[in-house]
Amino acid sequence: MSRPRIVVATRSAHKLRELRELLSPERATLVSLDDVDVTDEALEHGASFAANARLKARFYAGVTRLPTLADDSGLEVDALAGGPGVRTRRFAGENASDAQNNAKLLRELELLPPDRRGARYVCVLALAVPSAAGSRGRPAIAAEARGTCRGRIATEPRGTGGFGYDPIFEPAPEPAGGRTMGLYSPLEKNRISHRARAARRMAAKLRALGF
Repeated sequence: MSRPRIVVATRSAHKLRELRELLSPERATLVSLDDVDVTDEALEHGASFAANARLKARFYAGVTRLPTLADDSGLEVDALAGGPGVRTRRFAGENASDAQNNAKLLRELELLPPDRRGARYVCVLALAVPSAAGSRGRPAIAAEARGTCRGRIATEPRGTGGFGYDPIFEPAPEPAGGRTMGLYSPLEKNRISHRARAARRMAAKLRALGF
């Protein structure tokens, strides 16, 4: 008997591989949007990470008629009242690069001491299941999980590992001026990252749902 499929709302082979490793569903196979030939794009206009994760999960579950797992994640900085938040990837502009986003954040915090540079990564995972056959109801959210990783913003980039703000994010266990996430190995990062923590919580929920 073939295993049921869960669509992961991504086209990134890296993210799909990472979630396969972190979730390891017992009875289901995780596939990407490209694997099921989806070309439509969900509009991410939610006011929170949770809202965007639910929006994407419901949208792609409706398109594919398959259970769909979506995530939304980003960085919240205390001194910016929780910003950039849902604009994490667009902090320096709609098509900003990681380097441009990092440079803008460092400028914003330039004169602040370590104790005022607190920040956290946040990830929310949402699983949507399609409505019953023939029903016009929208897909329902069957499970949701949240993970955070607390730390601070460094004063300069260090390390080339990871992506996004990793070169300027010092996890909480590090002293001020210590290693950034960009200097962590993939194994070290997966022990404490926001996505790994959310995935571990979601993995238990998938098992409870029979996946």
